Amino acid sequence: MAPMSALEISGNDSEKKVSPENLWPVESPETLAESWSNININGDGLKTRPDEKALDSISSKNGVSFSGNITGITDEKDRKSSPEKTGIKAKSPSGSNSGGGENGDSGVISNNHNGGGKTTSVLKPSPSVGISLDNFLEVPNGKSGGSVNGSGMSMMDEAWELLSGSYVWYKGQRVGTLAAPETGNEALNYNQVFVRDFVPCGLACLMKNDADVDIVKNFLLKTLHLQGWEKRIDNFTLGEGVMPASFKVIPDPVRKKEVLQADFGGSAIGRVAPVDSGFWWIILLRSYTKCTHDYSLSELPEVQRGMKLILNLCLSDGFDTFPTLLCADGCSMIDRRMGIYGYPIEIQALFFFALRCARQMLKPEHDGKELIERIDKRITALSYHIQNYYWLDFTQLNNIYRYKTEEYSHTAVNKFNVIPESIPDWVFEFMPLRGGYFIGNVSPARMDFRWFLVGNCISILSCLATPAQATAIMDLIDERWADLIGEMPLKIAYPALEGHEWRIVTGCDPKNTRWSYHNGGSWPVLLWLLTAASIKTGRPQIAKRAIELVEQRLAKDGWPEYYDGITGRYIGKQARKNQTWSIAGYLIAKLMIENPSNLLIISLEEDKKIAKPKLTRSASWTF
Repeated sequence: MAPMSALEISGNDSEKKVSPENLWPVESPETLAESWSNININGDGLKTRPDEKALDSISSKNGVSFSGNITGITDEKDRKSSPEKTGIKAKSPSGSNSGGGENGDSGVISNNHNGGGKTTSVLKPSPSVGISLDNFLEVPNGKSGGSVNGSGMSMMDEAWELLSGSYVWYKGQRVGTLAAPETGNEALNYNQVFVRDFVPCGLACLMKNDADVDIVKNFLLKTLHLQGWEKRIDNFTLGEGVMPASFKVIPDPVRKKEVLQADFGGSAIGRVAPVDSGFWWIILLRSYTKCTHDYSLSELPEVQRGMKLILNLCLSDGFDTFPTLLCADGCSMIDRRMGIYGYPIEIQALFFFALRCARQMLKPEHDGKELIERIDKRITALSYHIQNYYWLDFTQLNNIYRYKTEEYSHTAVNKFNVIPESIPDWVFEFMPLRGGYFIGNVSPARMDFRWFLVGNCISILSCLATPAQATAIMDLIDERWADLIGEMPLKIAYPALEGHEWRIVTGCDPKNTRWSYHNGGSWPVLLWLLTAASIKTGRPQIAKRAIELVEQRLAKDGWPEYYDGITGRYIGKQARKNQTWSIAGYLIAKLMIENPSNLLIISLEEDKKIAKPKLTRSASWTF
């Protein structure tokens, strides 16, 4: 093995310890051991500051450089080695990382990657998705490094500085973050606080060392206050439970005070109310409660009422024959016309996630008990529907290819009368023998076979996907890395709409041209979702590979909103710089990969009470 290229030293000597047995092997171990003999070692670590001559000796003979105080050793070659050799690492209180088994192997191991000689527990197996979230170490996370910019500031430090600079203040309190700072160009609506945009920012504040919970609490309460406003678009009044898409703080010169101005979709491009805002609000409320163990907020009467209003909108009786939620185009993160009308997987996964989160927080008093019963029934029906009819793998694709049509009985196999000739050609090449995913949409005579990352990753975090399906989704990402990750993570949708299909589906949208924006563009903010799903399925090496790609360019490119091109090589033609959720997505990914216990804040365990019907439609993920 080649000699170590760098030895990073930082922290407090009295708290951080290094044992010579934990050094990576070098070309001449005798020389290194001889140099270490000059350092005062007591027990399992350093008790005093090492002799400077000894450090110089190590540096000159083995290519190792020292600066600051000793906490651990980083082998540059090992850090760039194949991800298959990397296991899950739970961060120890001393700030060092512990190696672990990839597939949830249990046990206690020594930390030989970053020094310290510490032993920490590894993630243990669970019937959920390979690991049990309860076995994560509940430890604080310190500052993490990442790459270093030209000014010597680490990428993490730069990200925190930019995030703090985006805070929006209202009456002396921080109530959210701007979507992006104003530039010389027209601000459009980037100078507002978006509900969905703030979620990763809020999660980053909850996961950081010395969690910043106040801004999350203020945001939850202010958006709840806005929910109670009368919501009118033209002459039509929206449902009482609709949450705003965004809001901004504006000065009132008449009353000489600050006021909030909310948008419920009336100012959006498509004039569509945000279906996902209410779901994200419930999910963030549960994350706040999980992080702080402060149940007083969720138990407030107004908060309980807010949750009920959101859920009543979704659980009301209608003409639907499916448990999925009927939506218009542009009602989610993809807020422009992209052919996702109907029953898009992103909304269904968020709906399921919000139902389970609300189920944990709702109190049975008054009408709560009846609502909880309706939630339980919907969760069971929704999970069965998605797991059966949205799932696609090699076997199921072959089944659909051989479907008969015009089946009228209850025993029909082709329940939605999907015409096999409607299967696009690209699916046959895209679908690997190992892996699978939830397709974008299912409705009468229509299947949208496109891949949507948000829906699939949320399905894993909420346990909407079965353990086998969750594993298969990660297998697909691994098998189709060049298509779904490329040079800059991550594709929001795949593949892009082109030619005549693009003209018909998007209405010739100049912003959603092929491989741009929502039409196959690459969005760095999605890194946090991939990281969370990777850790939960016991595949952290997938997240680490993606993080390494992001660290090569994201900060240097100015933290853009999205990238264009088949591989995500080019900064988006209309992408804003210093996009707040691009910054937050990176922060969350780093905080989770360095301290997997942070996953508990955003992930749910499998609910054993949910009926799990036997699935017979496809089992290729058991190869």
